[in-house]
Amino acid sequence: MLHAAMLRRGLLTWVSRVGGMLVFLCCSLSLLYLMTCSPPHSSNTPLSHVLPHAESNHQNLGGAVLAAGPAGTGGARAAAQSGGPPAVHTYQMLLQEREEQHRLYISSLKKQIAQLKEDLQERSQQLKRVQESLKIDPRVPGDGQEGGAESHGFGEVQGVKSQQSDLQEFLRGQLLKAEVTAGTRLPSEYAVVPFESFTLQRVYQLEMGLTRHPEEKPVRKDKRDELGEVLEVALHSLNTPSSQQDNREVVQKTQTSKVYTPSDFLEGITRTERDKGTLYELTFRGDSTHEFRRLVLFRPFGPLLKVKSEKMDTADVLINIIVPLSRRTEKFRHFMHNFREVSVRQDGRVHLTVVYFGKEQISEVRSMLENTSREVNFKNYTLLQLDEEFSRGRGLDVGARAWKGGNVLLFFCDVDIYFTTEFLNTCRLNTQPGKKVFYPVLFSQYNPTLIYGSPEHIPPVEQQLVIKKDTGFWRDFGFGMTCQYRSDFINIGGFDIDIKGWGGEDVHLYRKYLHSNLLVVRAPSRGLFHLWHEKHCADELPPDQYRMCMQSKAMNEASHGQLGMLFFRHEIEAHLRKQKQNPK
Repeated sequence: MLHAAMLRRGLLTWVSRVGGMLVFLCCSLSLLYLMTCSPPHSSNTPLSHVLPHAESNHQNLGGAVLAAGPAGTGGARAAAQSGGPPAVHTYQMLLQEREEQHRLYISSLKKQIAQLKEDLQERSQQLKRVQESLKIDPRVPGDGQEGGAESHGFGEVQGVKSQQSDLQEFLRGQLLKAEVTAGTRLPSEYAVVPFESFTLQRVYQLEMGLTRHPEEKPVRKDKRDELGEVLEVALHSLNTPSSQQDNREVVQKTQTSKVYTPSDFLEGITRTERDKGTLYELTFRGDSTHEFRRLVLFRPFGPLLKVKSEKMDTADVLINIIVPLSRRTEKFRHFMHNFREVSVRQDGRVHLTVVYFGKEQISEVRSMLENTSREVNFKNYTLLQLDEEFSRGRGLDVGARAWKGGNVLLFFCDVDIYFTTEFLNTCRLNTQPGKKVFYPVLFSQYNPTLIYGSPEHIPPVEQQLVIKKDTGFWRDFGFGMTCQYRSDFINIGGFDIDIKGWGGEDVHLYRKYLHSNLLVVRAPSRGLFHLWHEKHCADELPPDQYRMCMQSKAMNEASHGQLGMLFFRHEIEAHLRKQKQNPK
């Protein structure tokens, strides 16, 4: 009986304790919910949609905080809010914003948990290796074997620590070498590494890329993730001062209890020194109107790692050059001259497939191919005729599928393209069946008449192909010239043969590869040129298309400076006449 009474008394005590803990937990959760759902400090809605909630005090997983401090002092921060009962949709917007912030905060925590699991697993493996090294030969201490195992395990641990120390020293060295806290002497204005500036919504950039926009929302995912992580780390650092900060700042932080949010972020600047790392400077609103907080972060680049070393033999790699054609026999004559010199006499590992649309002038094309065959003893060519309306995509698709000699490397080409033997080797080296396709960026030539002043001063084509800003431009908006293996082309589905005429089919195929698991190698090619030819804008085009056509014609005609000289030529001629009339 005594034992049963003691058991009941203990059970009651345990139940009461559990009940008290549950009550305490419920109260804590309620308090946390009220604090989280409280109205924001500012009337400005946060603009960020990629960042976690600013009140999150999660661990910092990347970046090195260099400096954090006020950049000014002043009066009280303006925080006036309009009175009156808020509208229902205002609360709905606030709730949606809070929900999005919590969702992103949870996502951020999941990422951190995954990172911690990886770190834990790595440490566990290191510990396991050390333990295994200590158990190599567990004999008595007297024979010296156990001492040897312990020495081996201790040496491995010391080796790991030494490697970590060397890496930390290397990263600190990267910081000291970069232009972060002090400038370095530069030889000229061309050696300056410029900054980009950014806000929550926009990046203001000098290198505008394919979009040609001086300011834009970050289009590339890596850029969005980079700036999102930087702002996340900055907010975490501002809201949770580290032990390395002085005591005075920590006390001041505790007294003011300001919680920085994405809406407090004003502007940031960033630049990358390719051999050292990326610098970020972020500016936030402070506690008053003229007070700010600046945070400087630096992401150092680590040492180079050898990923692969392989021998590549291209001696037996045949390239099937496919050219769709309709009339334009004079252009084809120039193309065959280059093909004969480069592909046949210098390279010798090519096959030419010409897909001709219609019957008009096909005899001239056949005659040129036969003459080339006799002159240089070249038999590796195919002439296909399609009695239908011209379609570049259709011609390339027919040419690729007509090949019956196995998995050949295809080069889709046009009749106004000039290439070198170096390009053919680049085509072979940057493609791999089932893994890589090559989309080179070719250099597009300006109008030679405008470049050299008059037709009589135009040199031969080979001498015109100079890569300079006044002779042409990188045609980064074109995707028609490409190298890929026939198996990849067939598996991806080929061209959209419903597209007629020129344009559209190349972008469609390019996007197919981007949506696949194949690696798309996109790089400028110094051996691939687009020869200038006059562009005609048909009168039947709608006004918007005609305007776009004329803009494209102007861009292909000459550089900005050369077009400006043409526009102001009357003013320039008048100036020259005055100079002749009033010689000094």
